[in-house]
Amino acid sequence: MSEGQTAAVEPATQVTPDAIMQLGLAFWGSKTLLSAVEVGVFSELADAGALDGEVLRKRLSLHPRSASDFFDALVALGMLERDEGRYANTPATELFLDRGKPSYVGGMLEMANARLYGFWGSLTEGLRTGAPQNEAKGGEDFFEALYADPARLAQFARAMSAVSGGAAQAIAAKFPWQDHSTVIDIGCAEGAVPVQIALAHEHITGGGFDLPPIEPIFDAHVAGVGLGERLSFTAGDFFADPLPNADVLVMGHILHDWDLDEKRVLLQKAHDALPDGGALIVYEAIIDNERRSNAFGLLMSLNMLIETPGGFDYTGADCRAWMQQTGFRECYVEHLVGPDSMVVGIK
Repeated sequence: MSEGQTAAVEPATQVTPDAIMQLGLAFWGSKTLLSAVEVGVFSELADAGALDGEVLRKRLSLHPRSASDFFDALVALGMLERDEGRYANTPATELFLDRGKPSYVGGMLEMANARLYGFWGSLTEGLRTGAPQNEAKGGEDFFEALYADPARLAQFARAMSAVSGGAAQAIAAKFPWQDHSTVIDIGCAEGAVPVQIALAHEHITGGGFDLPPIEPIFDAHVAGVGLGERLSFTAGDFFADPLPNADVLVMGHILHDWDLDEKRVLLQKAHDALPDGGALIVYEAIIDNERRSNAFGLLMSLNMLIETPGGFDYTGADCRAWMQQTGFRECYVEHLVGPDSMVVGIK
């Protein structure tokens, strides 16, 4: 550099609060979507096609004050399309948020709206006390109260199907089912997982294991897809009773409900129930080993704080270690879809 010249100064990267503000107020968009599911926006449009905003407002019995803001917010959020004042579903909301389609995933959103949205308002209290922030604050045991109320139980079972649908299809595609003939889903809810496996593999039989009140829900779902002769329900308590025998046992969104000692008990019971060469598939939003990227898995673990006395989510490495300590001779982790992975243990 010659005398009199000055070094070029690189412009500083501009730091803005945009991402902070969007995250901090993300509940605005979340609740807008949840309310849209609740009032039936997407199902109404699926039935009728594109509708004028005023017609849609009247069909949904909404007050005129904010209906246009509500619909246009859904457009801005990518949940609706609008053309010359007429609103329509996007391809995704048409497929996944129409209650009349088997691809409907809104069951989880319905439960989030009815229960979780309010309970998450007490997250700070949960972080300070370590205590659940759901119905337990009123003296209820969550699972006991849930299974005693048929309407709430049916909603919960639908929610579990919604949150498990993509993972179930991936498990059906990625696990070597040609090497096995039977499967039992432990804590099966409606039976979404064995249904997808049986639909994809005609030689597979088995079913689900859950508390007795689930039986009519499971039976209705299985019969609805024509699998009543291949999939059946076994009633029981997975802590109090032995687990059913099968070549493959599945635990989806089960282990994270419980503390570490209880997790180990369930893994041991699964190991005891399997034949040599049998497999346990554990799947949920498995946290990445570095605990940096699977935000959904980490938030799900916070949801376990809200919902359970001791539950928590975990990394693939955690689960593999627990399985190996239980006696599984081979364990591996495989990504399924979105935030979900499976940890497979071979006896």
